Amino acid sequence: MKIYNTLSKSKEDFVPIEPGKVTIYACGPTVYNYFHLGNARPFVTFDTLRRYLEYRGYEVRFCQNFTDIDDKIIQKANQEGVSIDVISERYINEYYVDADQLGILRPTYQPRATETIEEIVSMISDLLDKGFAYDLEDGLYFDVSKYDEYGRLSHFRLEDLLAGAGERVSAEDGLGKRNHGDFVLWKKKKDNEPAWPAPWGEGRPGWHIECSAMIKKHLGDTIDIHGGGQDLIFPHHENEIAQSTCSSGKPLARYWMHNAFVNVDNEKMSKSSGNFFMIRDIVQKYSYRVIRFFILSGHYRMPINFSDELLAAATNSLNRIIESVRNLEFVGSHRSDSRFEDVDSESEALEKAVTEAKEAFINAMDDDLNTADAITAIFMLVRAANSAASQNGKASAISLKNALNMIIELCGVLGINLTIDAEDEGVPAEIMLLVEQRAEAKRAKNFAGADAIRDQISALGFVVKDTPSGPQVTKQ
Repeated sequence: MKIYNTLSKSKEDFVPIEPGKVTIYACGPTVYNYFHLGNARPFVTFDTLRRYLEYRGYEVRFCQNFTDIDDKIIQKANQEGVSIDVISERYINEYYVDADQLGILRPTYQPRATETIEEIVSMISDLLDKGFAYDLEDGLYFDVSKYDEYGRLSHFRLEDLLAGAGERVSAEDGLGKRNHGDFVLWKKKKDNEPAWPAPWGEGRPGWHIECSAMIKKHLGDTIDIHGGGQDLIFPHHENEIAQSTCSSGKPLARYWMHNAFVNVDNEKMSKSSGNFFMIRDIVQKYSYRVIRFFILSGHYRMPINFSDELLAAATNSLNRIIESVRNLEFVGSHRSDSRFEDVDSESEALEKAVTEAKEAFINAMDDDLNTADAITAIFMLVRAANSAASQNGKASAISLKNALNMIIELCGVLGINLTIDAEDEGVPAEIMLLVEQRAEAKRAKNFAGADAIRDQISALGFVVKDTPSGPQVTKQ
């Protein structure tokens, strides 16, 4: 497998630190609101990376954090007159509602910043002792001039950094900061803010130190892969590298993966700019499964544009796969192989398509997690399977089942569950009664009556299709 490493700006052979095992850290949400489509892209991307590595036989330890102490959380808590715990707990629970429906597996570790205070304080103390941090009136800061490789990930030069560039959000600079790029490790206590004890005074952690401490606690000093959105390259990931490397003396991660933005009208989707769409709102019109399929339809390093037209196209594409699966299940369970003299050649052709689709899928995913080409490989098999399952198809029931299983398997690697249709409650009994009445009308050569019943079925949102194996019913 090859992975594009932001650090080297090139594709590199993926070689884990320990053979057969992979450690991954992906930045999680700041829990003060529901998450939007732009947030969902890295969640889905790195969940898919984890799924694929496990599919290829790796033992994966995956860590994704919750930032549960932050200016926005404090502001919301103060507005509502509650503690930050109430706000963060509420939106952690809401995160799981959306994440579970999107098919995002629970991480091996999902730590919270407030549960990692001891490790954060320890790391800051270490940086102070080694001369990489200094104490000011409003907080403790990391001195970027003390780290020679600062800017290596983002390719920014230290002398080009603007004032305040080291902060997560716009805020007043620390009094007497040594360098414009110096960033806060610990914010000293203010009124109406939560605080924790530390040797240099009560306060709360800065954003960047939280991730470094959580990585060290759960995965060690050096991990295989660190992931996140491209907006985190600077300053967040750059600062993580600086403080972790200066503390441990070891590189933080071997591979850095960053997904591109989700755009609306060619501008990055973000809460700060107001052009964002919550997942919770989008699912009023499109299913969670369609949203995941839409995200994976583009390569993770390429921007994707959000629009109703593109989500509608994703719906149609996914429905083609779902319809193929249903058709294969139906035809395969009714097909009698004894009718065909040349069933072996048809079956061999379909078995070859199954093998080629899996090979093409793996080749695509091995090429820097190219989910777009992986989906193309699935559609190659769908087309071959549809032909084999058609009225004129002669492939055996066994080969149809093998094709069906491979489509389900490959979609499963992408986190798209085709075996449980959350949006489909099945065909109601009253519809099946109408289907039987239509069949009786056709047997009695009452074709006008059969057509009328078919129209009645259609008006109720279902389609009946005649096949050599009998009538097949699907939702419109």
